[in-house]
Amino acid sequence: MEKDIDYSNSKLTPEKALQMLRSEGLDVTIEQAEEILHFLRIIANIAVLKYLNKTE
Repeated sequence: MEKDIDYSNSKLTPEKALQMLRSEGLDVTIEQAEEILHFLRIIANIAVLKYLNKTE
């Protein structure tokens, strides 16, 4: 999956995610950590949009 994502303004970089996942015993590659972060951002955006739609 080809994505050009700029992590420069993100607090959680793929490298940090990789360290966190490995500290929990998950052996993942940097590419897998990027995919996990991408998925989590999608889920977070959906949750925020659902919340905002409920409050209107």
